[in-house]
Formats: sequence, C-alpha cells, structure tokens
Amino acid sequence: MLELYHNGSSVCAAKVRILLAEKDISWHSHYLDILAGDQFDPAYLKLNPKAVVPTIVHNGIVVTESTVICEYLDDVYPDIPCRPADAAGRARMRIWTKLVDEALHPNVIDITFTVSHRHTVMAKGEENTRRFIEDAPDDVSRERRHGWIHLGFESPGVREAVRVYAKALKQMDAALADGPWLAGETFSLADIGVAPYVNRLHMLNMDAMWQSELPNVADWFDRVRARASFYPGIEEHLPVASREALLSNGKAGGPQLLAACGIG
Repeated sequence: MLELYHNGSSVCAAKVRILLAEKDISWHSHYLDILAGDQFDPAYLKLNPKAVVPTIVHNGIVVTESTVICEYLDDVYPDIPCRPADAAGRARMRIWTKLVDEALHPNVIDITFTVSHRHTVMAKGEENTRRFIEDAPDDVSRERRHGWIHLGFESPGVREAVRVYAKALKQMDAALADGPWLAGETFSLADIGVAPYVNRLHMLNMDAMWQSELPNVADWFDRVRARASFYPGIEEHLPVASREALLSNGKAGGPQLLAACGIG
C-alpha cells in the first residue's frame, strides 16, 4: 500500500503526483492543509520532522524529500521507467533534478509570494499579516517575510530569483535542442521535476520568460501539459481558491515583476 501526504499547491508534491500518474500507481491520499498548519501535527512530525510535504509511506517504509521519493518509486515500480536506460542519460537527468533542488525550489517562494501570496495574506487583515511575519522560525525568515509583504517587487532576493529562473530556462532551451526531453529521448524525472516550477511561472502570467525567445521550452511545456499525467499531477489537487488567487494576482503582478527585472 502506498500512502501520500501532500498539498495541492506544493510544487514538490506535484512532482510525486506526476510520477504516480505516469506509472499508473494507485495511492491513498492524506491531504494536508498547509495554511491551517496540518504539517505541524505531532503524528505527521513523526513521519517528517521538517514539517514539509510530500511524504510517502510504502509498506511501512517512510520516504521524504520529493527527488528521493521519485527515485525510490522508480526503483520499486520499474515497469514504466522514468529514468534513461543508459548511464549518460541518467547523469543528465540528475543534473536537472539537482538544479531543481538547489536553484529552482529555493527561489520559487520569493516569486510566488511577491506576485500572489502576499495579497492573500494581507487580505486577512493587519493582525493576520503581523502573525504571519512574527511566526517565522528565525530572524532571517522573519525579515524575508517582511520583505515579501511590505516591499513586494523591491523585496531583497526576488529579482535574483527571477534571474535564476531566466538562466535555467535558457539552459533548458539549449538542452532541448538536442532532444525532445531534458535528458534526451526519454521523458524522465528531469522533466517531471522541472514541470511544476515552469507551470508556477505560467500560472503567474510569466510566460514571457520563454514564449518568444526560447521556442524549445515553449514546445516542451506544451507537450508536458498535453501528457495524461499533467491534470492528476498538478491541476486536480489544486484547490479552486488557490488556483483563482494565483491566476488573478498573476494577471497583472507577473508582467509587473518581469518589467521590474527588465524582461518582457
């Protein structure tokens, strides 16, 4: 039996759901409301002391960290492989999953909060906004949250986050010139790992980062969205309110952030 602890707006959880859909693996859902603090429930903390999603429990084995989970599932469900068959291809794949963990994921929160989430927080009133900032676990996190909320696009780090994504998208375009997928001829964990992060930019109306100048990325994203795994992996579990907030806030906010960064 496979159990998945996840959240609909989590890009990390989306990676795992895409893989599960690609492999047609049945799973039992434990949906955690992150904004309500479900991740801090003592029972969940025993599974994942970091209080983040996703986490899987497979026949009693607990696995955390989305990249590790994806490789684990590809090992235990090998019938539909999601890694290239050759060593060189697997190495290329891991370069991309490493980039996701080290570059894309650490910066997605700055972009998402300054374009969209800050408005959701502020809409709940001054007291809720104050608590959101003060409840951060340390001084650095509190300063970061203060910047997202009160400085917006002038927040330290957000423009660098956009530059990180712009660089990654150019790397993607170059890699896709050599094959249909990021690691070559095979749709792999590289594509699964990157897809939710590009989709987050898309939802925030930031497609201008690739639409006109990076045609290989545009074609790749169209093909990723056309795969049967895209809806159950990303869209099916995203709450309507979250989807509407990302889209409505991104309608103006995404292009404004890009213009502040000299893009578009």
